[in-house]
Amino acid sequence: MQTMGLQTMSDIGGVAEEIVVGRGDPAYLAHAYLTKVPVPAITPFIEAYCPSGGLVADPFAGSGMTGVAARITGRRTRLSDISVLGRHIGSNYLNLVEGYEFTETARAVVKRAKDAVGGIYEVPCGGCGGAGRLAKTVWSVLVRCGGCEAPVNYHRSFEAAKWSKPKMVCPRCAAHVSSKLERVGEQPVLDYVICPCSPKQREQPAVAAPDIDIDGLEFPQVEITPDREMYRASALRKNGYTTVASFYSPRNRRALVALRDEICKVEDRSLSQKLLFAFTATLTRASKRYQWSPKGPLNAANQNYYIAPVFYEWNVFELFARKTTAVLKADDWIRTQAFTRNVDADAVPAEYVTESAAELSLPDASVDYVFTDPPFGSNLFYADMALFQEGWLDGFTDVDKEAVIDRSTGTKRTADRYEALLTESLKQCRRILKPGGRISMVFGNSSGKIWAVVQRAVAAAGLRIEPEKIAILNKGQRSVKGLASGFEHVATLDLVLTMVPQADAEASFKRPTTGAVAAAMRELVGAAGPASPSHLYLELLRRALREGWSVADLDLQTATTTLLDDGWSIDSKTGLLVEPE
Repeated sequence: MQTMGLQTMSDIGGVAEEIVVGRGDPAYLAHAYLTKVPVPAITPFIEAYCPSGGLVADPFAGSGMTGVAARITGRRTRLSDISVLGRHIGSNYLNLVEGYEFTETARAVVKRAKDAVGGIYEVPCGGCGGAGRLAKTVWSVLVRCGGCEAPVNYHRSFEAAKWSKPKMVCPRCAAHVSSKLERVGEQPVLDYVICPCSPKQREQPAVAAPDIDIDGLEFPQVEITPDREMYRASALRKNGYTTVASFYSPRNRRALVALRDEICKVEDRSLSQKLLFAFTATLTRASKRYQWSPKGPLNAANQNYYIAPVFYEWNVFELFARKTTAVLKADDWIRTQAFTRNVDADAVPAEYVTESAAELSLPDASVDYVFTDPPFGSNLFYADMALFQEGWLDGFTDVDKEAVIDRSTGTKRTADRYEALLTESLKQCRRILKPGGRISMVFGNSSGKIWAVVQRAVAAAGLRIEPEKIAILNKGQRSVKGLASGFEHVATLDLVLTMVPQADAEASFKRPTTGAVAAAMRELVGAAGPASPSHLYLELLRRALREGWSVADLDLQTATTTLLDDGWSIDSKTGLLVEPE
């Protein structure tokens, strides 16, 4: 993909038209969150639009990446969000600890937790017969056969079909087996064992999981209720996964409780909070949402409640040890990035508070620059997915304040409500901004109607998008569904809109003709070089915003119709458009 050159900017600095960053830096990898803007994507904006030593605010702070970027660049930062999980994650990214003390404390915590649970991860080694340590177990769901109604081990049926799902059959009656059949149980099928007799983990048939007494276990009692948007989307009642606890094996529940209990006993608050940060970072992978495939782990489902028909049960202590190492790598990386800019990261002030972006408590004209990344309409439901971590923390996110649009009809969180919240949040950003300050907002969506909400909210807040400063943020994401179908219908890139206050901001927009949109797409695809449909879509949106067009009808799918009609296709390996022969 082509990376654009620098634009002509004001005397405060410059930002490239397209910011291309990876998602593999240590800070990004230390703790998962539904959406994160990588720190290297934020630092150019802060350095361009905020004076050295100035104050940066982010009212939709989420995991706190803006705070990390501000600290690295020597700017003070004030983060806020309604998310309890976001505050926990963001605060601990800013909670830099001393490495040796943290490592020794973590080791002591793990040892005490292991002593408390006994040998729940001990299994006999199939190689030498000695005691081995379980690294992970592969579990299979049992589905009820549609023919004979007998329980069928999904993994074994899949294996017998030589990993071809269309060929899966019941071993008793040969009826077709699929993951859509009723789930009636779970069964371990493979153990991966660590033993001194082998340099690698030994794969062997699973032994029966130990009986764990979970009565009275102080595991968070969190019910996933039917009013949750992700409850409806994931058919939880059908499969019996209606509590957070049901997503964890009894063995892992016991280990997690022991680990959390020992973390809470650490007297140094900075260390205990950082250990809890590593703990919550393990929770998704420690659950049944860690997907298995014949080719290897597919990682954990972080954006939905999906439990695959074959999943992993990972040794909690192994996961936690990895995360404590990752946490220190993130701290070291933050300090190093700051040092290269002659900044002492430990000395830069930063705070994270819990409050709505529509009700900021900051004084008027107190902030030099705002960089923020609000929720993208109905793309993700943060509070629903945060239940798995927030059950271990000090409260739950107030879903009534969440800036999202429900996919279900007849609910309170409508598009009009979302627009009102976004408008008020942008008004708050304008209020706290110092004269001459700017606001940059990351946004991405494949629906023109949602982009129109943003367009109207910006104008209603008394702000003007600076056309020459609109940037594309490319994090290297690709739409798997789009590649499989031949054309993407999900935007995989974002725009960064930089705005300034303007009392008479334009509130009416010209509606482009179908011919004008088609002509623009043909011009853009001819000039862009190798590009994806998402890239061209955002180029179209950027042009529309610059020209004062209404973006309400500019959906990704309809915008690419011209290319399909002209014979363009997509390379399934690269995701880039291929010119007609």
